[in-house]
Amino acid sequence: MALSDIIARIDAATEAAGRAAGSVELIAVSKVQPPERVAAVLEAGQRVFGENRVQEAAGRWPEFRARYDGISLHLIGPLQTNKARQAVEMFDVIQTLDRPKLATALARLAEERGACPDLFVQVNTGEEPQKAGILPADADAFVAEVRRQGLPLKGLMCIPPVEEEPSLHFALLAKIAERNGVAGLSMGMSADFETAIRLGATHVRVGSAIFGERVYD
Repeated sequence: MALSDIIARIDAATEAAGRAAGSVELIAVSKVQPPERVAAVLEAGQRVFGENRVQEAAGRWPEFRARYDGISLHLIGPLQTNKARQAVEMFDVIQTLDRPKLATALARLAEERGACPDLFVQVNTGEEPQKAGILPADADAFVAEVRRQGLPLKGLMCIPPVEEEPSLHFALLAKIAERNGVAGLSMGMSADFETAIRLGATHVRVGSAIFGERVYD
């Protein structure tokens, strides 16, 4: 199965990088995948999944969670502030904290609920105007602000520009994380996760290499 192949490649890349076994977590990106494909990957033992949209996740994961124990859900797509409450109730990790307004909303919800999902700050390493994320030059100040609000910051996340060498962006994200004492690095997808692991990724987001090409209506 494709899942076992990906796990073997992650393990090999982790070992080649001289890192501890099990130090890289695989996030199976299930967005817009048919339920039967997701169920097959669950049956194979995968428990950590990534979704792009709160509404889509709400339509499928309550049923899967009733059938399978130990599921961990990561939000890896943009989060609108008005969907923040629904997101914190459904996701274990939100990887797309990308602006002060959202940080304030999450802090308010965390105080109200007495709990908050783990958070990653999304950094727009390519400084692409159409892409979400904090600009690299603003990352240090934003990380400090997130911490000041008492939020559980666990890592940084990036999505490199498709036409650029991803290793440059992975190295930049790792540098920002190191100087801010941030441990988690969510970077690397189906085509480049081994490079990301070599440069320090703790979480890799793999979709099509596990599930096959996405099916869009």
